[in-house]
Amino acid sequence: MRRPFVQLLVSLAEKDRRLVLLSADVGYTVLETFAERHPDRFFNVGVAEQNMVGIATGMAEAGFIPFVYSMATFLTMRAFEFIRNGPVLHGLPVRMIGVGGGFEYGSAGVTHYGLEDVGILRTLPGIRIVTPGDHAQAVSSLETTWNLEGPTYYRLSKDDTTVVPGLDGRFMLGDAQVVRPGCDVIFIGMGPSVLEGLKAAEMLTQEHVQAAVMLLSCISPPPKERIIETLSQFNLGVVIEAHSVVGGAGSLVSEIVAEESIPCRIVRCGAGKIPPGLTGGKRFMEKLNGISADVLKDVVLSELGRKKGKKVSSETKT
Repeated sequence: MRRPFVQLLVSLAEKDRRLVLLSADVGYTVLETFAERHPDRFFNVGVAEQNMVGIATGMAEAGFIPFVYSMATFLTMRAFEFIRNGPVLHGLPVRMIGVGGGFEYGSAGVTHYGLEDVGILRTLPGIRIVTPGDHAQAVSSLETTWNLEGPTYYRLSKDDTTVVPGLDGRFMLGDAQVVRPGCDVIFIGMGPSVLEGLKAAEMLTQEHVQAAVMLLSCISPPPKERIIETLSQFNLGVVIEAHSVVGGAGSLVSEIVAEESIPCRIVRCGAGKIPPGLTGGKRFMEKLNGISADVLKDVVLSELGRKKGKKVSSETKT
């Protein structure tokens, strides 16, 4: 998602001199186009995410629209206090681009896993949290939100090519997108995790189970009306997220289902406890945490009483 997103950023900067880009010494092979086209508006601040957000806060207060770029885990966790006391408390238009959420930095180890970013930012009122499903939606979400008031966090995957079937790049702030119809169960996937839901839905057709799939591409403001309307039609919903099962998309859906008394059982599939020292590639870590189509298929069959399912990292009943 990064390259199409930055390409659009370059074009927007041609039209609006207020747009600037800051990097915490990352983004090589991705940000050069912007740096070459707008050298007076590109700043590499070094490995100093909190200072980068502080600088961006001052720039926003002076009338600029600063975009800050770093890995999801460092940008949100290291700079959390600066995000809270800067753009959030002052309602300033700082745009935070968090790259590689979930297990995308695989073998780099647990220090690089972005498993808490959405959860901790959800505690801050007034910040938009956007989790595109693919690169086309990342572009349309930027087109929709780049010049709005207040802060925005974009959780971008490093995958620049994979497309979510049935999405066509659709994005609406505060909404979710149903990308596959069904009647027996619904998968709710945050960002690119929805792809595993689509694969599992296809596998379930062999078991005569018709699974719908919905993409959560905007966590804040929450797509409350869409969740109420859609989940009211199902007895079982399975949330998939490359994120901790605590605080992220599963928590959001569970809160809405509980508060609105929707009779839909919710199962959360995401990152649980990671054994110390264990690491591996993205696919290995996702499967280990139940974020893979074959595990999701078994979870659904187990919940429907069809067979004994595989153990998932965590689940909740609402």
